[in-house]
Amino acid sequence: EAQSLKDQIEAGTLDFAECAMKFSSCNSASTGGKLGRFNPGQMVPEFDDAVFGVMDNGITFEPKNAIGTICGPVKTKFGYHLIKIETRNMADFDFRAKEGKL
Repeated sequence: EAQSLKDQIEAGTLDFAECAMKFSSCNSASTGGKLGRFNPGQMVPEFDDAVFGVMDNGITFEPKNAIGTICGPVKTKFGYHLIKIETRNMADFDFRAKEGKL
């Protein structure tokens, strides 16, 4: 079901916020899926990796998922998630941000 919803969002036939309000069982459903600001390490590992994970190509670190994309379905111990990355807040201690690699 989550993949079908993602396909509809990407096709423009379903809005992400409307989808979250209608189908999400998370508390964020009432806010259209918006989780607010969080830093690396604050979410379950699978969720954290989708938002903050990077690929090391040997020269630079590149985010696994670009801002503006819909990630998922991502399976966690809480179920399946579609994640819309609108912004990426890096913690002050994250070496990747300090080195200008993200």
